[in-house]
Amino acid sequence: MADLQDELHSTAEVGDLDLDHPEPPSGGFEPPPVAAEPGADPLARAHTLLTAHPVADGYSGLPWALRRLSWYDLELGESAVDTDVPRLREGHVGALFWSLHLPGALVGERAVGATLEQLDLVKTVVAAHPEGLRTAHSAAQVTDARNCGRVAVLLGPAGAAALDDSLGILRALHSLGLRVLTLSGASWAGENGLTRFGEEVVREMNRLGVLADLSGASDATVRRALTISKSPVMCTRSAARALRPHPANLPDDVLVELGARHGLCLVPLTAEQTGPTVRDVADHLDHVRELAGPECVGLSGTYDSGAAHPQDLSDASGYPRLVAELLGRGWSETDLALLTWGNVQRVLRTADFTSRAARRRREPSMARIAELDG
Repeated sequence: MADLQDELHSTAEVGDLDLDHPEPPSGGFEPPPVAAEPGADPLARAHTLLTAHPVADGYSGLPWALRRLSWYDLELGESAVDTDVPRLREGHVGALFWSLHLPGALVGERAVGATLEQLDLVKTVVAAHPEGLRTAHSAAQVTDARNCGRVAVLLGPAGAAALDDSLGILRALHSLGLRVLTLSGASWAGENGLTRFGEEVVREMNRLGVLADLSGASDATVRRALTISKSPVMCTRSAARALRPHPANLPDDVLVELGARHGLCLVPLTAEQTGPTVRDVADHLDHVRELAGPECVGLSGTYDSGAAHPQDLSDASGYPRLVAELLGRGWSETDLALLTWGNVQRVLRTADFTSRAARRRREPSMARIAELDG
C-alpha cells in the first residue's frame, strides 16, 4: 500500500524536482501518541516509546565480523559479536544498515570482488535467520518488516572503491541491493572534492536511489556533494567536531548546511568520536539537533566495527538507556520519534521519490572516468 500511495503521488510532485533540493514528499512527521505514566521511571518511559518508535541504526559492521566465525546463530544469541536478534529486540532496533566497507586498501577488481562477497554473505545470513531478519530496499519494505516482527536489513554503506570507477558497476551493485555508498577512497572523491566524474557518480546515485554517505569524506567533497545532490545525503558515522575533534565529525557550519539541505547526521555510539559515557553521546545529539534541526539527526550504533563504545552502550541492547538520558534532558516524544525512526524513513522515502522522478528525465549515464577526468 505504501508503494502504491507513493506512485499515485509521484506524478503530481515531479515538478518539485525542478528545485535544487526538493522538499520531502510526505510533509511533517507526527508520531502516534505513546501512553506513559506521569512521573514514570525514564528507562520505563524509554522502553514504552521505543516500542512505538524503534531504532533505525545507521551502521553495523556485522557482516565482516561474521566472516571470522566458523559457526554462529544470531537468533539464539551470539556472544562473539555485539549484535544478535535477542539484543536487537532488547534494544528495540527495527532497522539496521549493514556496512559493506572493507578493511585495508583494496582497489580495482579486488575491491569489487570483496564487496560482492559481502553482499552474498549478507543475503546468506538473512536467509538463515528468517524469524528475526528481513532484507529491505525501501521505506515501505522497512515498515513491512517491522510490522511482521522482523528487523529490516538495508545494504550499505559500501566504499567508493567498490565501483572500480565504473557507473555500470554502480548499477549492478544497486540491482543486488546496495542502498548507500561512501564518497571517499577514490580518485574522484578526494581531498580536493569531487571531480567531474565524481559529480556524475552522485547524479547516477540520485537516479538509482543510492544514498550518498559523507562520513570520512574530505570537507571539500562534503560541501560539493551537499550542493549537487538532489537526494538527501547521510553521514552514517559523524558527530560534532566542536565537541570532539575527530576527523569524521562535522564542523558546525557543515551541520547547519546539512540541516538546510534536509540531510541526516547519524551520531555514532563510539568512545573515540563521541566520548566514554552516555552523557557524552547525548551532548553530541543535543548539539547536532540544535544546529541541523530535529529532522536531521539519527543514531549509528557502529557495533561490530572494532570501535570501543561508551559505558552502558556496549552492544545493540543499550538504546533504551540513551533514550532515557534524552528524556531526562527534556527531549519531546516527537523529536525522539524522529531521532530513532522517522528521520531515516524520511530520507529513504525521499530518495525513492527523487529516483522515480529522475528516471523519467534521465537515461543511465554511460560516462567514463577517462572522458571526464582525463
